[in-house]
Amino acid sequence: MTPLDVPQPEDDPPGLPGAEPEQAVLPPPVPVRPGGGEPARRGRKADPVSEQAGPCHQAWLGPLRGGVSAAGYTLDQLASLTGFSKTRLSTLLRGAENYPGWEITYSVVHVLGLPAWPLRRLWTAGAREADKNQTWIAKHIGEVPFLKPEQPPLAYEVLTATMREPYTDYAGALLQSERAGWIVAETFDLLWFGWDAALRSPDVRRHAWLLLRDRVLRRAHRHRDGRPDLRPAAFHTVAQSLIEDPEARFAEISALAGFFDLLGQLPLDQLDIVVLRYLCGLGTAALPEVVGLPPARVRTLDHHARGALEHLHPRHDDPGVITP
Repeated sequence: MTPLDVPQPEDDPPGLPGAEPEQAVLPPPVPVRPGGGEPARRGRKADPVSEQAGPCHQAWLGPLRGGVSAAGYTLDQLASLTGFSKTRLSTLLRGAENYPGWEITYSVVHVLGLPAWPLRRLWTAGAREADKNQTWIAKHIGEVPFLKPEQPPLAYEVLTATMREPYTDYAGALLQSERAGWIVAETFDLLWFGWDAALRSPDVRRHAWLLLRDRVLRRAHRHRDGRPDLRPAAFHTVAQSLIEDPEARFAEISALAGFFDLLGQLPLDQLDIVVLRYLCGLGTAALPEVVGLPPARVRTLDHHARGALEHLHPRHDDPGVITP
């Protein structure tokens, strides 16, 4: 299993054989404060996330920091509620030094009343990314009481069931690897973990799509100026796969590579439409639902993207649909 894999609950490592780890005693989730209003936010501004945190680590650290900020807790309060020192909690929330254990991570999740199962999968993926072995992962998971089953919100289950295929196609078109499925799984766990934030957004579908796009682009090849490098997609088109002559096939790939490189110059919303419609073969009627934008806006983005590509690359063939 690779560092980017996000295991399902039943795939989480069990406790170490023969070990009886001490179970952490955690306080119950903090009840809603009287009046139901937003708690006062105190203390200095949170330190930025450390640059040493990898993509999988950053994936769950951002929502966790957001939950602490939304609850208005200071480090003093978190230390009192979790039983961990302010120094260790500060290190956890900054993503600094060594990868954090599950016990301190879970203690904060428990205090915030957030779903633990999706975060445990995300935490496990981050541990593998940080080169932690299975023994280390199992030891830390075993130091936390057994997690009770959690049922995702029905609306979340409907959304993820509907979007899994187009999300995977989009990720595959940009990444050209089996990581596409792992990143979609990561996105869905992040969506569940931050479901309350998704519901507060203007459009849940748009919130979910932007979350996916962010996770994909963090793993995509990039030019030095930061633009996504889509040239590898030229090797996965139907057009070149049907050419038997090696020289002709190489010429076709070279031409398409130049065209795909131009795609990376498009604004991201236009890039999304081009990738979904022309590389993944998604029907125009389904585009608005997938990207979470009004149909008129999608048509405008498509029109401007095609115009920009015609201007930058006057002669190009239809790149076709990405092959499985």
